[in-house]
Amino acid sequence: MSSNKLMDPIGKLMGLRYKSHPWHGVDIGNEAPEIITCFIEMVPTDTVKYEVDKETGYLKIDRPQKYSNVVPALYGFIPQTYSGEKVAEYCMQKTNKKDIKGDGDPIDICILTEKEIVHGDILVRAKPIGGFRMIDGNESDDKLVAVLNNDAVYSTYKDISDCPSLVVDRLKHYFLTYKDLPGNPRDVEIASVFGKEEAHEIILRSMDDYQQKFEKLGNLLSYV
Repeated sequence: MSSNKLMDPIGKLMGLRYKSHPWHGVDIGNEAPEIITCFIEMVPTDTVKYEVDKETGYLKIDRPQKYSNVVPALYGFIPQTYSGEKVAEYCMQKTNKKDIKGDGDPIDICILTEKEIVHGDILVRAKPIGGFRMIDGNESDDKLVAVLNNDAVYSTYKDISDCPSLVVDRLKHYFLTYKDLPGNPRDVEIASVFGKEEAHEIILRSMDDYQQKFEKLGNLLSYV
């Protein structure tokens, strides 16, 4: 049995209460899916890949990089979302593929901004404008694209079709290569690029999947 499973329930709830867990303890916002709160794990100046440890909520170094991949935008996830049954169902509808399942993670998102933000582990408000329908093996691993809310430059983008093709191509290249490990290529594809309306649908479905998955957690936290 792992040490995480040995942690008593009160200890876990105290952690969520006094240091908001970025996945479970941060509100997506009451304007979702048009404007959402996002947790940023990485920024373009990072030379290694960070991601949130699901148990503790702290950032950790995720994996060594085979190449000098640099994320071309702010990158993180949408709190209180989950890639589960409804997200996978939508992926199968759009691709005509079968036996796709959600990847069991919050929905990933990259955020365009003209500002130089030098570190992650922060919250930002963003407006989704589209994304990439990425499939990793048989798992739906959607990557949403957003613009920083009220950004001086990118806030004029209303849909991913407004983005220069170079920006879209850079994001595509990153997502198709960042999971590569030496000697262990991944079966990853981007089935399509979609616009704002489909991004909104994925967010709504992932919020439903989250409620289904973590309903008991919400009941527990209501007493904290």
